[in-house]
Amino acid sequence: MAGVRVVAAAVGLSLLAGCSVGGDDDEVAQTLTVFAAASLASAFTEIAEDVEQDDPGVDVRLSFDGSSGLVDQIAGGAPADVLASADTTTMDRAVTEGLVAGEPAVFATNALTLITPPGNPAGITGLDRSLAGTRLVMCAEPVPCGTAARTLARAAGVELRPVSEESGVTDVRGKVASGEADAGIVYVTDAIAAGDRVEQVRIAGAPADPNRYPVAVLAGADDPALAQRFVDAVTGAEGRAVLARHGFGPRLPDPPLQGSRFSDPPSPGSRLSDPPLSGTP
Repeated sequence: MAGVRVVAAAVGLSLLAGCSVGGDDDEVAQTLTVFAAASLASAFTEIAEDVEQDDPGVDVRLSFDGSSGLVDQIAGGAPADVLASADTTTMDRAVTEGLVAGEPAVFATNALTLITPPGNPAGITGLDRSLAGTRLVMCAEPVPCGTAARTLARAAGVELRPVSEESGVTDVRGKVASGEADAGIVYVTDAIAAGDRVEQVRIAGAPADPNRYPVAVLAGADDPALAQRFVDAVTGAEGRAVLARHGFGPRLPDPPLQGSRFSDPPSPGSRLSDPPLSGTP
């Protein structure tokens, strides 16, 4: 394998990661395009590499962005075979608009947390009054991490006044890690990925109400069978093990939303135990 290439995509702020095999087979490789939430970048890149290693005739290309923006792109005609979103509401929209083939499957969960620069210079203590007057950054409202953050804030009786709203959670993480912000609201997986570049401050109640992540084959998939193979790689035991290493929790057994058309992933007997929702991977 030649390794993962990451370049700026032409649409929006997404990143296109082409996981490509080397050799003469490149010219005849089957291309699979996966649109995935920005918070899945590290885990899905690893899963894509595993898929390519298992089948050198497949070239997986990953496009990462905020989930709502990905659905906008697909609805606008962007070619894609698989969609993985950071909440069920966004996937519900894709289903309603006729963009999805078959049943989406919830494959992982992820909880929100606060992050600060190392040492927490602004003295953030949680989703509370300690945020007043600070440079808070968070996801914009249509993005799942932004919607979930505002839900938690309302429950806590806190009014959030961010100085910047981003289209993807990785942009929030980047501003905090670079020192441009005093605090950011991201997923636990982003705090883990940032390592010692950030400090994590837990949000009370967040682990009890994580976002559910569904994945589905898209109606416009060039090769639905190949797309389903990638979905199976994500929902299978090996894929869930990769996700757990990156800090994701397992799928939850209860239905995510009333009226949603989500199915359980296959092989329930191999379900992972819950990893800790903490800053320790």
